[in-house]
Amino acid sequence: MTNSSSNQISPSKKLLVFLKEELSLNDQAISLAIKHSNLESAPIAIVLWNFGLITVDQYQQLLDWIIENEYI
Repeated sequence: MTNSSSNQISPSKKLLVFLKEELSLNDQAISLAIKHSNLESAPIAIVLWNFGLITVDQYQQLLDWIIENEYI
């Protein structure tokens, strides 16, 4: 794990809703992913997959959602 002092952007409310409603993640899983995303300066999608909280198919679904909703 790499500690970083750089400021990370918090996930958008829309992304949090997607994680809960579409990927069926609970609050604890999301909190863990946000914490480690900030600690490791890693994208939340990578952290979720690395911790085994989402499948490869869900990972692709999340990436597709991010592309469609977060970067337009």
